[in-house]
Amino acid sequence: MSLLVRTVSSPASAPTRAVREFAAAGRVVERLPFTIRRVETQADLLKAVRVRYAAYVRHVPEFARTLAEPEAADYDDDTVVLLAESKLDGSALGSTRIRTNLYRPLGVETSIDLPDWLQGRRLAEATRLGVGDGRVGHTVKLALLKACFMYCQQHAIDFSVATGRPPVDRQYEQLLFTDVFPDQDLVPLRHVGNIPHRVMAFEIASFEQRYADAGHPLLGFFFHTHHPDIGIGPAVAPPPAPALNASSVAKPAAALAARPAPGPSLRGHEYAFA
Repeated sequence: MSLLVRTVSSPASAPTRAVREFAAAGRVVERLPFTIRRVETQADLLKAVRVRYAAYVRHVPEFARTLAEPEAADYDDDTVVLLAESKLDGSALGSTRIRTNLYRPLGVETSIDLPDWLQGRRLAEATRLGVGDGRVGHTVKLALLKACFMYCQQHAIDFSVATGRPPVDRQYEQLLFTDVFPDQDLVPLRHVGNIPHRVMAFEIASFEQRYADAGHPLLGFFFHTHHPDIGIGPAVAPPPAPALNASSVAKPAAALAARPAPGPSLRGHEYAFA
């Protein structure tokens, strides 16, 4: 049985303005068996931490020991923690944390210097992504990723920066993230226990076009479907971007063009996370 309930809603069945607008346009409205929202209280945060720890202990148990309690970064004003909760019983199903560079460097920048084409750009980094096993966990992960991209679009982010250890890095590659350092080996990162990771980036402005060009199987999920159960909270007016130097203005387009193509079209291929 599908985990998603797909409906083209009418105004009578969808009370919110956003749902009515999508229904009027004939767009698909998809209800999920869980909700995603920002963490607002200490109790919320503890739920997020528990599911985070449970996810990490399955794969990196040594590092997971450092995640049993909330981290200082969870309380930072420029950080958002998202929590996925079951509609059935309110249990935590997944969580992730988003930080931007609008007020301070990203966590990844404690270990590396980002290249010129990312300097002076509005960046976001999602870390501590953790979900349960099985089909529900797969769906929760996709929804959390959509919430992250919604947050980036809402806050005028230029690039999303992600780090992944093998084989998790392949998941970001499937999402069409590209290598920040294509000629470099995995990099040990301080903010993830010095575990070697691949550093990758994703341009937000070209997101939809690149998915359309690739025939990406998640194009509909991200762009042609409204998910009323995914909430990221109100937008906050971003501060002015850091001053751009001449090289950072000129290099993004050239750097993107110079990087290898993301591979053959994904049309007709099954898309699945490990």
